[in-house]
Amino acid sequence: MRSVVKGSLQPYLTTKHGVLFNSDCMVMLGAIKSDSIDCVFADPPFNLDKEYENGLSDNLEKSKYLEWVYGWLEECVRVVTPGGSIFVYNIPKWSIEIGHFLSQRMTFRHWIAITMKNTYPRGNNLYPAHYGLLYYTKGKPKVFNKLRVPIPTCRHCGKEIKDYGGHRKSLNDAGLNLTDFWEDTSPVRHNKFKTRVANELKPMIPERAILMSTEPGDIVLDPFGGGGSTFQMAEKNHRCWVGSEIGPCEPIAERLSSFVDSEFETSIPKKLLCVFS
Repeated sequence: MRSVVKGSLQPYLTTKHGVLFNSDCMVMLGAIKSDSIDCVFADPPFNLDKEYENGLSDNLEKSKYLEWVYGWLEECVRVVTPGGSIFVYNIPKWSIEIGHFLSQRMTFRHWIAITMKNTYPRGNNLYPAHYGLLYYTKGKPKVFNKLRVPIPTCRHCGKEIKDYGGHRKSLNDAGLNLTDFWEDTSPVRHNKFKTRVANELKPMIPERAILMSTEPGDIVLDPFGGGGSTFQMAEKNHRCWVGSEIGPCEPIAERLSSFVDSEFETSIPKKLLCVFS
């Protein structure tokens, strides 16, 4: 595979729609032109002292962690095209800080609450029952697609859970409008469905972000590849994508080869060549 960027940054793999780099996200972001990416989806480490196979600490002082976060966020704001979007997934503790940072540079759209299903004790604190998915755009969004979700039914009897105040007949047969509260997106925890040791993001989460804010052919960027959920959903929905992962990339390659009906390519897709400086 040939290099298309300055220095020694080489693609780890390429597909019909995307390219993955086995590198620090700041190295990859530094090679991307300003105003060239339509959507960024970021699921960074939460600084909770979890085990990641990248040799970096996930237990930094608050100031050090935020310094790191603000560094890659600034780059993401730079590379997003006018009207493009940024989604950042994190726990509320950090989402507050991230939201304050982004609100000074972009237009706030939503704080999407994504429920957690576990009920582990948390000492003298309330049980934290949700993650935050922050949604910002660079000015007025150029794309906003309204999504629908299936009408909830009882898993025992199969009947609909709500009566909708007697207005059931008025509901759209395609389903309910997606809201900013998602309770059908529990993390992938069972080893049968995981491609790495750490918890994985359910593909539904990046897929909704992608479908909401982009059209086919648009370019999606994920600086923290992880298990490859974002790349899988971008490929599935005919979006171009660029990504990096500082740790092992084998789980991403495994996911793409197993879930995406596309063979790995030998060169970067032509549409993505113009993204790099």
